[in-house]
Amino acid sequence: MSKKKRSWLFRLTWPVTHYFVTNISVSLAYAFFHILNRTIVIGKKNVPRQANTLLLSNHQTMIDSFLVGTIAYYPISLIRPRLIPWNPAAEENFFRTPILAWLAYNWKCIPIKKGRKDVGAIYRMAEALKKDPMVLFPEGTRSRDGSIGKARGGAGLLILETHPTVIPVCIDGMDKLLPIGSIFPKLFRKIYVYYGKPLDLKEFYNKERTKGIAHDIMVRVMDTIRAMHAEIETLKAHKNTLHEKTALQRE
Repeated sequence: MSKKKRSWLFRLTWPVTHYFVTNISVSLAYAFFHILNRTIVIGKKNVPRQANTLLLSNHQTMIDSFLVGTIAYYPISLIRPRLIPWNPAAEENFFRTPILAWLAYNWKCIPIKKGRKDVGAIYRMAEALKKDPMVLFPEGTRSRDGSIGKARGGAGLLILETHPTVIPVCIDGMDKLLPIGSIFPKLFRKIYVYYGKPLDLKEFYNKERTKGIAHDIMVRVMDTIRAMHAEIETLKAHKNTLHEKTALQRE
């Protein structure tokens, strides 16, 4: 079969395969995070159900996008599948074989070339973001110890290009569920996912679209995510204190 015919067949069948593959996947992901693990969700009401919504999260594992995107829009995504977010994904990891590539496209993954110096990636992401939500991990790499690192400039340039509704997201505990080097995720772990309020970045939009301005935007975003992480740590400490007090009272 020629490449042209494969492309025609893909376009014809993609709406159907995309609906079933994505909704089966997100349903399984939701069950995994809520039944086989304990996921505590904060601020889900802050996420708008509309296109041009950019969820910017810290990064801990290769399955973070399933957590952030699934929790944000499930179960409404079952009847509004366009709410399932796009996910920029490393080409060398998610597009290695034809089967993986087929799954990745159905999961709404946008291939990013190795080294991330992919000029066309920003254009592809901008076009996708105009139509649907998107999950992006500005650090560009997974944290090895759960800490939040510095962002790369690509997400800032995307924001300057599209002026999206930017939702900061902080996840915690995913590094314990799937540590770097592990193949299979662990079970019965406590995970936090915190959706912050939309960021007001209008002050940057009238400025020149430069790497410096993009950097300033991402400093604002990552500072917000770090503050959210501090809130999660406070919440965890408070819950542990209450648990200890309850245990002592029972004794």
